[in-house]
Amino acid sequence: MFSIEKAAVRPACLEDLPAVTRIYEHYVHTSLATFEENPPDLADWRAKFAELSARGLPFLVAQSDTAILGYAYLGPWRPKPSYRYTGEDTIYLAPGQSGKGLGKALLGELLTRGAEAGVRQLIAVVVDTGDPSSAALHLAFGFTEAGRLTGVGEKHGRILDTVLYQRSL
Repeated sequence: MFSIEKAAVRPACLEDLPAVTRIYEHYVHTSLATFEENPPDLADWRAKFAELSARGLPFLVAQSDTAILGYAYLGPWRPKPSYRYTGEDTIYLAPGQSGKGLGKALLGELLTRGAEAGVRQLIAVVVDTGDPSSAALHLAFGFTEAGRLTGVGEKHGRILDTVLYQRSL
């Protein structure tokens, strides 16, 4: 378990999923960080949690004494069996929690647990919104830019690129 500023990173449990649902819903409605337009509900998150758990993939939360401050998980990169050793990371922090080291804590623990789960390659898909923080986080952990997909998303009236980052575990 990793601690930072009175927060701990630990494996998520079912009781954490309402907070995860609220955090992601915020980004769906207010940001360009996800191309999702309708946030998944609690039942969707329970299904995702069950799927990732069944695959042995990590799903983590950063928690203060009483609040979930962020979450991260590794999902499959693609559904085809040949991609079974390649994962995609997802990290979201609760509103107001950026810049406190929580993203670093979550990603560091995710890399460790991903390697333990047998993931050999990790992909990050970062929407190029003009905010460099997600790219900088991944670059700080040894990811390298693997490609750009130009104009592949449209949200809130903007046409957006995604940048792929990759790292061996």
